[in-house]
Parts: sequence; structure tokens; C-alpha cells
Amino acid sequence: MRKLAFVFSLLAGPALATGLQIEVAGEANGTITIDLLEDVAPGHVAQITALAAEGAYDGVVFHRVIEGFMAQTGDVEFGKIDGGDMSRAGMGGSSRPDLKAEFSDERFLRGVVGMARSQNPDSANSQFFIMFDAGEFLNGQYTVVGRVTEGMEIVDAIKRGNGPNGAVIGRPDVMTRVTVTD
Repeated sequence: MRKLAFVFSLLAGPALATGLQIEVAGEANGTITIDLLEDVAPGHVAQITALAAEGAYDGVVFHRVIEGFMAQTGDVEFGKIDGGDMSRAGMGGSSRPDLKAEFSDERFLRGVVGMARSQNPDSANSQFFIMFDAGEFLNGQYTVVGRVTEGMEIVDAIKRGNGPNGAVIGRPDVMTRVTVTD
């Protein structure tokens, strides 16, 4: 029986690579393409792709953007540009359960995508961030879910926030549409 299962796994071939295409509008305008690392963080990738496929990320703002560090988005509860609560953006998640951490040896370098969470390592849900520069202090502390393969110039143009928490004042940049790619 094991031989049969092995033969079927060979016939099936490798799993298709999964990614995201994020259309951004605001100070930044264009498309960001992300390769998701389903072999590194399968639970997190499954949650992100399910939310994207539902359209949950469409219209969600980049609510926390810190120069030289990262741009954070993905609050599908409070972070909608239309009908959201910008005073609470960054405090919400989705109706799906929080995720158990999937820490790896992947390093937080420029263009890496990680999952945001609270102090509890097992509290990531829908929010994620894209690194402007390396943040090695995050290694082994946050789950890496992907990396930008195209459109880093769009990431670099995202409207920056103010102060140490990077809160965006005024109208933030927004993910107008997020789609799952093969």
C-alpha cells in the first residue's frame, strides 16, 4: 500500500506554486506580486489565500507603515477604506481562527512578507506586513509567508505613517484588489 501511495505522489508532481497579486492605489499605484511559501507556512498560506479568494482583502488599507521597516495591512475587520473604522485599523482580524505559529529559518530581508500578530506567537490571523529593509530581529519570532517577486517599487512608494507606531494620517494607500495566482 505504501508503494502505491508513493507512485501516486510521483504522478501528481510537485504542488503548484501559489501567490498573490495585490493591486494598490493611493500614493503607490500598481501591482505587487508575492510568491507564497506554502512549504514553509502551509497553515498561514491557506488562510491568506482563502481570505483573498473570498475578496476579504479588497479595499483594505495599509494602516501601519514605518520608514525603513515595513508596511502592514490585512485588517479585514476594521481596515476597509469604505465602511471600516480607521481609528481601530490594525486591531482586527477575520472571523477565521487565529493560527499556530509556523516559525522557520527564513530570514526577514527586504521584500519578505510576514504575518502580524499580538504578543502571543499563536495569534496571527489576517494581517501581514512587507519588509522595506532587513529586520533580522524578527527572525524566528514571526512567521514568514512569502516574498515580493515583482513590484517592490510599488511597496517602496506606499504612503508612510507617523511616529514610532507608523500610524497613517489622512487617506492611507489601499489594496483595491487581491487575487490568488497559480
